[in-house]
Amino acid sequence: MKRFILVLLPLAMVFVFCAKAEKASIFGDNSSPAPDFTLKDLKGHEITLSKYSGKVVFLNFWATWCGPCKAEIPDLIEAYKQYKDKGMEIIGISVDRIGPKSVLKFAEKYKINYPVVMSTDKILKDYEPGPYVPVTIIVDQDGKIRHRHIGYMNKETLKKYFLELKEEK
Repeated sequence: MKRFILVLLPLAMVFVFCAKAEKASIFGDNSSPAPDFTLKDLKGHEITLSKYSGKVVFLNFWATWCGPCKAEIPDLIEAYKQYKDKGMEIIGISVDRIGPKSVLKFAEKYKINYPVVMSTDKILKDYEPGPYVPVTIIVDQDGKIRHRHIGYMNKETLKKYFLELKEEK
């Protein structure tokens, strides 16, 4: 029994230290200021990143033809409903080339409840989402880029990022 405890205790300590290290490394200390932008959403409203100061902003680069993008939309919708009033903002940035009217029809069909804008060369250059979608760039309450999540994001992962950043303040 003593031998079991002697083996179990160091393993438990390693687990605790790894869990703390994992939490610290989710965002890291390599934050940089998020470039401000002003774009019109699909309904003509102006969206300016700096107006979301004090909120955790998820910049979700996506496309209508992307399977994983379509799959994550219901989770983004649910998370936005649940956390919008608690300081979460999601901005969908469509990289489609089909035009805003077609993207608006898609957004209405999927009942997207968060703002959606069309990407521009400048925003793609400033944020460098890369060649794949979906990509979600997470901006903290101070306007700093804290994480780049490549690929599908479910509601639990979105919630985890949001709550951890909210906890920092």
